[in-house]
Amino acid sequence: MKVDGSVVIVTGASSGIGAATARAASAAGARVVLAARRVDRIRDLAGELGGAIAVQCDVTNQAQVTALAKAALDAFGRIDVLVNNAGQGLQTEVEQISLDDFRGILELNLVAPLAMMQAVLPSMRQQGAGSIVNVSSGTTFADAPGTGGYVASKLALERLSAIARAELEGTGVTVSTMIPFAIDTEFLSSIRVGRAAAEAMTAGAVFDTPEQVADAILSLVSSGAPQMDLVPASYGGSR
Repeated sequence: MKVDGSVVIVTGASSGIGAATARAASAAGARVVLAARRVDRIRDLAGELGGAIAVQCDVTNQAQVTALAKAALDAFGRIDVLVNNAGQGLQTEVEQISLDDFRGILELNLVAPLAMMQAVLPSMRQQGAGSIVNVSSGTTFADAPGTGGYVASKLALERLSAIARAELEGTGVTVSTMIPFAIDTEFLSSIRVGRAAAEAMTAGAVFDTPEQVADAILSLVSSGAPQMDLVPASYGGSR
């Protein structure tokens, strides 16, 4: 999928990887649909980019997900790329995980990406082309104590992506998984539970920038490869 001239939806576009991906896609010639709950931020970003639109969207709300896809089609007539970036962390040991917190993490990190895929796939199938990139996490490469709830949601997303890719073979639509590692974003400050423990676990880590992840995401869109990771080799990754 060529990024230049494409219509790209980015969820979680108000900061971090999402905002960086929106900027990178716009710079590459895409028309960008910015989706997030913090509408003031994405409106400011849309003004900065030019040719972009901002759509307030809680991706756990089915009606808002449907409205997001409609807004993209109404504005640009097509949807070429979906970057499922919205998500949240959870850091607590398995015995202590609140079931409500676990359900919330699954809803945002797993169910919402599925809802977004279902919202854009009819348009992509009709076009005979499209690219979906689901953003996972390098924490899936290890069995680090305290990450069970979060890793469960992201591993499930990775398998969902792989199976969707197989199901869509021959349609012109690709589904890929982006696996970042430690990124300098608001992730730790917005973690659902366990911020102190998460900060302790990442102490001393070398953080990538959101822009590095954004470039990798656009590379996945262009190549259509099934997966890319930014995980150090010492942690089991390809870097």
